[in-house]
Amino acid sequence: MVRTIRVHRVGGPECLSMDDTALPPPSRGEVQVQHTAIGVNFLDCYHRSGLYPLPALPHGVGGEAVGRVVAVGDGVHTIAIGERVAYGGHVPPGSYADARNVPAWRLVPIPAGVEDTTIAALLLKGLTAEFLVRRVTKVGRGHHVLVHAAAGGVGLLLCQWLRHVGATVYGVVSTPEKAEVARAHGCHQVIVRSEENVVDVVQRMTQGKGLDVVYDSVGKSTLRESLQCLKKRGLLVAFGNSSGRPDPVAITELQAGSFYLTRPTLHDYTSTREELLHAAQVLFELVAGGVLRARIDSTLPLAEAAAAHRRLESRQSTGAIVLVP
Repeated sequence: MVRTIRVHRVGGPECLSMDDTALPPPSRGEVQVQHTAIGVNFLDCYHRSGLYPLPALPHGVGGEAVGRVVAVGDGVHTIAIGERVAYGGHVPPGSYADARNVPAWRLVPIPAGVEDTTIAALLLKGLTAEFLVRRVTKVGRGHHVLVHAAAGGVGLLLCQWLRHVGATVYGVVSTPEKAEVARAHGCHQVIVRSEENVVDVVQRMTQGKGLDVVYDSVGKSTLRESLQCLKKRGLLVAFGNSSGRPDPVAITELQAGSFYLTRPTLHDYTSTREELLHAAQVLFELVAGGVLRARIDSTLPLAEAAAAHRRLESRQSTGAIVLVP
């Protein structure tokens, strides 16, 4: 038996329950991982709340963890017992547990010298930043971009990466304290939502031209604001719903500036093992080179998963939250 955080009914953080569940041996093509650190992401909150329906109830939550291999199933030849590994995304929810079985092809070897909690804080979020900066559209020198929730887990990595490739980075945060963190992680200009109008600041700072790209992980409360920040033929990358699912956008709304709009997912950018390993390699090289630094907001016991969700959803956190079994 292993301890597993599961959802028996959808709703608020109080719906997260600690259960003792049976863990069978890994099936063919699977590996059993004993977790040492577990990443907390907004996607987990979406599954718990029902915004993104789970396959059935009760069901585990969580899509990211780090640990050691304790058993391998038939047909697995490239991963050995005792190996230190991690996974993030494209697995069924269920990482909030002491251990679980994972498809071997989704596991990423961890570079030596990086702590497990650091990997749990940055793997899924860093893989997300990788495809947003390098593959949704290739951002580089001369581009002006805006990042909503710039002091969040993905936001901080995204800002560092964008600055590294030469972009001018605008960040939106909720408090002056978070503004200082965003500046320390790559933002050239930080907008505190409670003190300034985001669109007005962007138009003033760009002399009315607008931005090449806006990265919006907030969703419902910001999507149309994001459109107003774009230059002609600018791109809105909507990749999250932390404030709720956005209202539908009529195709004619994009006509205002010949705007582009995309709603990408990590699943589609790491759909093969080759894509996954290459993206992880790029990420880990920037971590090793000191370009990307993971900021851990808090580390909590697995049993306090509900507290982790409350902290994340209340926007109290700055950086990543990690659970430890």
